[in-house]
Amino acid sequence: MAEIKSTMDLVMERMAKMTANAKPVASDEDTMKAGMRLAADFLNNQLEDLVEALAGNPPETQQAMYKGAVQTLLRNVVLPRDEMLQKRSEVALNGVMSIAGNFGVSAISQICSELQQILQQYDKHKEQVTQQLEGALKAQLEQQYAGRGVDAGKIRASMHPKYQEEMTRMQQELNGQYNQAMQQRKDTILEQLGLV
Repeated sequence: MAEIKSTMDLVMERMAKMTANAKPVASDEDTMKAGMRLAADFLNNQLEDLVEALAGNPPETQQAMYKGAVQTLLRNVVLPRDEMLQKRSEVALNGVMSIAGNFGVSAISQICSELQQILQQYDKHKEQVTQQLEGALKAQLEQQYAGRGVDAGKIRASMHPKYQEEMTRMQQELNGQYNQAMQQRKDTILEQLGLV
């Protein structure tokens, strides 16, 4: 019995030495984070060719790298509050299309085009909703003031407390609809690329 125990001890010692000398293996999470950092560099114009940077990694890590990069790019496709966010979304979509081209998935460019259309429609729809709300509120206020005999010629609906309340409600509803449409397309992109 003593021989078995000592042989087992020898095996354990040998395993400990082998483990100590082995290179640490990067986890998928670390590899995904590396892909995310590359995508962030691309979005910040610190990296010119994202696909080349991703392809330069060992084959066993590329799937996780691509997944991290695509997730970061898609997270940056957001409803535009300003021109900077609009441009960032366009850069992100271009990055996604480049990666899709490397995967040989042509359907992605159609989905990215749909996302671009959604972003453009959002601004127009937001303006339209704002104008409709202002018009309806102004007409309502003019009617109220006319009943009191007050001149309502210089009424600014946007200054009324009800305006902000209604605008917030309508904005949330609009954002919810557009974010849902965008999320469906983002999920489809991840599925098409096999990165789910």
